[in-house]
Amino acid sequence: MRKHGVLMAMLLSIASLQAQNPIVQTWFTPDPAPLVVGDRLYVYTGHDENGADFFWMNEWRVYSTTDMANWTDHGTPLSLASFSWADDRAWASQCIERNGKFYWYICAHSKLSGGMAIGVAVGDSPTGPFRDAIGKPLFENGSWDHIDPTVLIDEDGQAWLYWGNPHIYYLKLNEDMISYSGDLGTIELTEEGFGAPAPRFRNKEVKYKDCYTEGPWIEKRGGRYYLLYAAGGVPEHIAYSVSDTPIGPWKYMGEIMPLQDTRSFTNHCGVATYKGRNYFFYHTGWLPGGGGFGRSASVEEFHYKADGSYPIINATAEGVEAIGELNPFQRVEAETMAFSYGLQTEQNDKRGVYVTHVHHGDYIKVREVDFASQPKAFSAAVASGLHGGMLEVHIDSIRGEKIAEITVPSTQGWENWTTLTTKEIKPVSGKHDVFFVFKGFKGSQLFNFDWWRFKR
Repeated sequence: MRKHGVLMAMLLSIASLQAQNPIVQTWFTPDPAPLVVGDRLYVYTGHDENGADFFWMNEWRVYSTTDMANWTDHGTPLSLASFSWADDRAWASQCIERNGKFYWYICAHSKLSGGMAIGVAVGDSPTGPFRDAIGKPLFENGSWDHIDPTVLIDEDGQAWLYWGNPHIYYLKLNEDMISYSGDLGTIELTEEGFGAPAPRFRNKEVKYKDCYTEGPWIEKRGGRYYLLYAAGGVPEHIAYSVSDTPIGPWKYMGEIMPLQDTRSFTNHCGVATYKGRNYFFYHTGWLPGGGGFGRSASVEEFHYKADGSYPIINATAEGVEAIGELNPFQRVEAETMAFSYGLQTEQNDKRGVYVTHVHHGDYIKVREVDFASQPKAFSAAVASGLHGGMLEVHIDSIRGEKIAEITVPSTQGWENWTTLTTKEIKPVSGKHDVFFVFKGFKGSQLFNFDWWRFKR
């Protein structure tokens, strides 16, 4: 992502307004799929490559939060390399839990059939490690229709898998979640059900009220099935249909997120209820350098109507409010952020995920940090293969009061980590946004940043 003065001013302005969208600024993160596990909400995303001219996507990423404000980067636990049969197009996916295991349904181009295929990976935790569950596609037949899987485990235990563009396909999964029973099913696309019939039945002279395009998301509430999807062709908006059964007949209900200027001609949604609140995830092209092939996950809070239907939800830069606090007196991963400028993350087997590409003027913002007592020291784990730099800790804004700073020397290697501590802490109490501001020689990478902690 390019850096220049105008962009810096824009981002600083956005940050001052408590912007929360997109929720990740270090990477492009399209096609968000939320999953609540215990006290934490996870979001599984794709990864648009920087500067791409198509959906050239090679991996999937995971992020999580406990407060809807600060998001922890869990890196890339799954990629095309995880599937021996896949060679291109790591597109939309969804992960679900069953019996203590996590099943991550993906789509990718198959070098076996030459079309798109549905695959499944399995892991023992929401962040993996994940592995190809069966060593081959779960379903493929050479068609390019097989994209964007979504999954539901019904109240009777039956699991359903849906996907498709421009049709909607489904399978009845077995209890093992990695095999299925019966034949491939196809949801009937009708004007009553989806605003328009299937493409081959459409009349070019007729102006239909809507049409299914791709990216389905299935949920069940109050005994009814709700199918959300990208609609309208290109550019896409989000609409939905309802049914009393998992396979229809369906009734078109209207738009959820109308067409609007998101700098992305596609959209892809997911819905989660977390700590008693309802959240709608989608993507935009709003990050610097983003657009139709550089999309990023965003989120809005919403309230279902009394009859269970969806309200109109519009994309905003503000996003959602925090629903918790961050404890600064425990180790906090540097890749836990509410907002950042100029940074990226990397990972390895030894260190996990850490913040890198740190340059002069870059910063991290962490929201709702609760200084329940006066800290007596501040520590940070860092590594530098060049000159090092300065890590400044400010409250409330990047130019707010500086409460601590650490001088980072060269550690003689980008993986030669050291923990540095300062006991010079200015008085601070209550809740604040905390800004880690990085300074040093301009133009040079300063240091890597793994974690931080205040001590009582």
